[in-house]
Amino acid sequence: MTLTSADEALRVAAKLAAEFGAQAGARDADRTLPHDQVKALKESGLLSLTVPRRFGGLDVPAEVLAEVFRVIADADPSLAQIPHSHFVFLEAVRLQGTREQQTFFSGLVWDGLLFANAQSERGPHAVDVDSTSLTPHPGGYLLQGRKYYSTGALFADWVVVRASLTGGSDDAPTASTPKALAFVPRDTRGLDIVDDWDGMGQRTTASGTVTLDAVDVPAAHVVPFSPIFTRPTTYGARAQLWHTAIDVGIATGALREGVRQAERARPHFEAGVTVAADDPTLLAVAGELTVSVRAAQALLVDAARRVDAATADLDEESAAQASVAVAVAKVAAVRASLEASNVLFELGGTRSASHSANLSRYWRDARTHTLHDPTRWKLQHIGRHTLTGAHPPRHGQL
Repeated sequence: MTLTSADEALRVAAKLAAEFGAQAGARDADRTLPHDQVKALKESGLLSLTVPRRFGGLDVPAEVLAEVFRVIADADPSLAQIPHSHFVFLEAVRLQGTREQQTFFSGLVWDGLLFANAQSERGPHAVDVDSTSLTPHPGGYLLQGRKYYSTGALFADWVVVRASLTGGSDDAPTASTPKALAFVPRDTRGLDIVDDWDGMGQRTTASGTVTLDAVDVPAAHVVPFSPIFTRPTTYGARAQLWHTAIDVGIATGALREGVRQAERARPHFEAGVTVAADDPTLLAVAGELTVSVRAAQALLVDAARRVDAATADLDEESAAQASVAVAVAKVAAVRASLEASNVLFELGGTRSASHSANLSRYWRDARTHTLHDPTRWKLQHIGRHTLTGAHPPRHGQL
């Protein structure tokens, strides 16, 4: 499907979200992977929203794409997370790819293909060190290593692997070792994806393990990664913004479910009312939660607009302002998602805690997804910027 406007994209996202939400609880309970839903997402045209206009795309503002993520996450946070890296890596191609690479990968996206990530590794090394290696050899590169938490890889048409450019050196990679992104078709020999994700939340993201055994990668499918962070960009801010939108979506979805539960709940006997919604103590609970959730929504919009402003007029200061705004929104979104997914049980009472209702998925999704980036570090960067004007660091951690 070809989308012709941002408004149409938002309508399509809302329609898909309604369909995705219908069985989201059951998919989570049984850990039924959403193959049909991902197919619908590929066919919807939403995966092409950031294709540059010079290649015939809409290149929608960050504000629009953030709302697409929020709407889908409101219905099913796992489904919202699956295309996260797709858009992040398209931004990497836009910033660092050759004209030929931009043309090629934009064409794949127009055909409805999905990119997924293979980035994270397990210790003992830090998360910004990649032991997975990309070594030059005749005709291109040789890719070797193992990745974990590879969200959406089982659904992907192409898996994007972040790796250290070793140059044939036997030295162990460090945080300063140059990195690149290797775009690998899903059916490439030596690429294997194992469905071993066992998280308590985001259960249907298919965030499994990717192993890479002497995978041949043509030079045309390798995009430099480290140079992105040598200059001002909105790459990191965008990656964080989509995560923020998912957290806000969890919050709005949990609030909506809390309201539905309150409609069925019994009032406390001391309130002297016939319906729970007339209980003054519950009204206060609902009011406090609404403030938290709406504040997170508003900060998401503000952050997205600052990302768009920085993109239009990019320099050190505008990029920093965008990153700080996203960090502020991220902290608010994390708090709102955890609060809403907890308070919904207070609104619904004992009945809402039944296993069959599976409402714990809101909290499990929130707690699992919000572990991506500790907000304690966001607060450090926000506070330092507030008191000293220092710019936050540039890095590629998602």
